[in-house]
Amino acid sequence: MKKIVVGAISRNYFNMPLWIAAHQGMFTEEGLDVTIDLHEPIDEVWRRLQDGRMDIALGVTEHIILDSEGGGHLEIIGGNVNRLPFSMISGKDVKSFSDLRGKTIGVSSIDAGSSSLVMKLMTAHGLHYPQDYKIVACGPILARWEKLQSGEIDAGLQGAPLNYIALDQGFNSLCEPRDEFPWFQFTSLNIDGRWARANHDTVIRFMRAFIRAHEWFYANKEGCRTIAMLETGITAEYADRAWDEYTAAEIFPRDAQANPESIQSLIDISALLRAIPKRAGTQAKSYINHSYLDEARRSL
Repeated sequence: MKKIVVGAISRNYFNMPLWIAAHQGMFTEEGLDVTIDLHEPIDEVWRRLQDGRMDIALGVTEHIILDSEGGGHLEIIGGNVNRLPFSMISGKDVKSFSDLRGKTIGVSSIDAGSSSLVMKLMTAHGLHYPQDYKIVACGPILARWEKLQSGEIDAGLQGAPLNYIALDQGFNSLCEPRDEFPWFQFTSLNIDGRWARANHDTVIRFMRAFIRAHEWFYANKEGCRTIAMLETGITAEYADRAWDEYTAAEIFPRDAQANPESIQSLIDISALLRAIPKRAGTQAKSYINHSYLDEARRSL
């Protein structure tokens, strides 16, 4: 069995393809002994992929763009959250975007992740950073949910099913970002291109399991409910609501591929908001390497 370390962020629903492949024995069938290494800070997953402590990772797509801009070797080899599963959830006393003036918004990271989306959403509603509101980096959705409940932040993006949990507890949804940005690559399957070339057969075997996990996800609501409850701690009701949204909107790609249109939307929005001149005008295809996924699919 070939041992590999696959990184991911927190215990959230984004990781379902990895958990499915593990629980259903898909990695084992490919001769892989996979350790799924979860971390709360999104930047930690990026750093560990860069320095080789992780071999493959489901991580924030903007980190791959940042890595490339810095002369790095990371590339996108598969999809994950190709469409946004978030709601902009605010505290019980915040009823509209105008109520957020002078307030604090929680994001996963200042330099990547949800901050680009938050700034774009706030700008669209007449609020500009940093003069009109504060941003604090408080980690992924589980950490943001805890800080929203404690009052440490006044709003933040919450992914399914935590958005449903929040609404059922009396918190408010100010908007559904997917309505404004139909395509946006939030997270993807990422790898160091040098490691991938040196471990070509291992990558192909992993990608075969990755493809099969996506097919299984769409065909097995009850099985996904069981895995989501076990891995994330959510109830059956919320596991089902998350599956319903993810399948209806095709949050995960059925074919396991990253979406160039979604990545281009990320590039265009982040380049404008972060004032990164060399990012503006770059093309999504320059960050994607679909050759491993294509080869794996042919071999199935």
